[in-house]
Amino acid sequence: MQTLDWYYNRLRSMSAGEIYWRLGALARDQFDRVLVPLKLYPSSSKTSRLAGDALTPGYSIISDISQSTRTESSELYQPTWRSELICQSDRLLEHKFSFFGLKDIYLGDPVDWHRDFNLDKPAPQRLSISIDYRDIQTSGDCKLVWEASRHYQVVVLARAWRISGDIKYAKEVRDQIESWIDNNPFGYGMNWRSPLELGIRLINWVWAYDLARDSGVFDKNFMEKFLHSIYLHLWDITKKYSQGSSANNHLVGEAAGVFIASSYFSQFPNAEKWRRESYQILDREIINQSFEDGCTREHALGYQYFVLQFYLFTAFTGEKTGNPFSRSYLQRLEKMFEFIGLMTEGGDEMPFFGDCDDGYVIDLGGSSRDFNNLLCLGAIFFNNAKLKNTAKGYHESAYWLFGADGHQKFLDLGIVEEKKVLSSHAFDPSGYYLLQHGQPDNDQAISVFVDCADLGYTSIAAHGNADALSFTLRAFGQDVFIDTGTYDYFTYPEWRNYFRSTRAHNTVMIDSCDQSVMQGPFLWGEKANCRVLDWRPDDQGGSIEAEHDGYRRLADPVMHKRGIALNGNARIVDISDVISASARHDVTLCFQISEHCQAELLNNNIVNITLGSRTLKLQLDTELDVTLLQGSTSPKAGWVSRGYHVKVPCSTVYAKASISGTTRFNSRIIL
Repeated sequence: MQTLDWYYNRLRSMSAGEIYWRLGALARDQFDRVLVPLKLYPSSSKTSRLAGDALTPGYSIISDISQSTRTESSELYQPTWRSELICQSDRLLEHKFSFFGLKDIYLGDPVDWHRDFNLDKPAPQRLSISIDYRDIQTSGDCKLVWEASRHYQVVVLARAWRISGDIKYAKEVRDQIESWIDNNPFGYGMNWRSPLELGIRLINWVWAYDLARDSGVFDKNFMEKFLHSIYLHLWDITKKYSQGSSANNHLVGEAAGVFIASSYFSQFPNAEKWRRESYQILDREIINQSFEDGCTREHALGYQYFVLQFYLFTAFTGEKTGNPFSRSYLQRLEKMFEFIGLMTEGGDEMPFFGDCDDGYVIDLGGSSRDFNNLLCLGAIFFNNAKLKNTAKGYHESAYWLFGADGHQKFLDLGIVEEKKVLSSHAFDPSGYYLLQHGQPDNDQAISVFVDCADLGYTSIAAHGNADALSFTLRAFGQDVFIDTGTYDYFTYPEWRNYFRSTRAHNTVMIDSCDQSVMQGPFLWGEKANCRVLDWRPDDQGGSIEAEHDGYRRLADPVMHKRGIALNGNARIVDISDVISASARHDVTLCFQISEHCQAELLNNNIVNITLGSRTLKLQLDTELDVTLLQGSTSPKAGWVSRGYHVKVPCSTVYAKASISGTTRFNSRIIL
């Protein structure tokens, strides 16, 4: 249960139109409290006639992936692809799942679809509308409950069936879907609580069913259950599309699930209406929720990865069914891929910003966090040779999306001349900047990412972090100064607040306050606004100067202005922080260092940083009081999270001073 303050602040974040919509949704839920127990929702008669030979899918995902391609000459049969897929699928046959911080966790036989296996806590199975998914004590962590029910695993098993021909994998696809349907009656339990979860599950069911459709395991009894459940998923989502301040990636995922499923099961009653409605939502939201430069307006790179898949798979479905999306949709989607491509230039890891909860849409092979996998798909779909350059080779996922000719399509893109040197980039609409120097994929390359963006999307800025004027730095192809990640949403509220706080980013904190005001785990009050004052790229990298007003709310208003300059030949990054104030304030300069580095505090406020055989230095003003923390819990400091519910120690530098009036601090990184 949320506090009264939270409800008050959440209400203030809504427009009058959203309040009206939410009152209507509340009334709908009250009706459902009566209607669902009485089973006054669409019956199986809506779909039962299709359970036999009458079902004709609206398209085939696997039209050019035949079982006859099971030969060693197929590009799919690269040894690592096949062996990893079969090993993963064999573990799934034993109901051993890996997600978030859990590795090969046994989910029971049959699978327990209602348990947070991290806290070992069952989620309630009462009417879903009565479940508070934020209440950890009662419900467990909803993300831990939902993950297995997204059914990524049935696509993995269906892929294993197609490459091996072993019927046990197809049977497991059927058994897990049937088990889920039998143990999740419509309207009850956590797994009917969020329309986004329904949308993701629909997409995976469509893909898995199509991949294994010709296996012969889907008998009439199963199909009656399956088709009815899919229809109820569609019916429920279309009543509950996210709106107002919540219409972010959730709305995209909901509409994507409806578009893909209603296009595939095109014989359903209302399928055409739902397809048109979801098409219109997606066509509108890709423009509303992204900038002209291709960055998501949620200001969270993890969610860029998430929605890119929704947009791509729906565009793929539109092409398959003769319902292509608009030119503006496809142009913006290609721009979103190109944004990612430019971000990958400076090293192996992406310069992350904002929240990330490891969300993805379908498991088509490879890591769910591998941007190269996604870039490969974008390159083929858009026939874009520049994206091919950044994809770092052909990836298994392209086979599963584009079929047996996927590899040839990739090769046919040709060769674009490799960039001889990195260049600096300004993403002015979104507020992100790259200062870069050196050759791509060379250990002499330097890439500095600078965050001058707004906090986040809509009035609640749900997935933004208090990271105004923060930076990250990659050198030698590796992370040096980092964004520390997200770690958690619901289970550990203190850690949730820490990882999105100012102190957990490479920026300046005033009076131990965050730049923007947290009012809940996905709710911000007063927000810092950034303004770029000067941008001067050059062949050495160049410089940027910007300011933010997040501390103007203090009794004595404070402005923070930061300048960052890269001199690539000298291998120096200079940082100038000007704190404009009239009265006394405590200032903390924060630096988060990669977990792959060793840091040592030397005399004269020099931090020695060792990365493999390389040695770097961070030089700080001598009047600062410098502390080096690693893996500290009191205070929380010195942690990095590369995955949801996964954190490891890293080194954090806090350089503190008390000032009276306007003061400048100069820092230098020597690479």
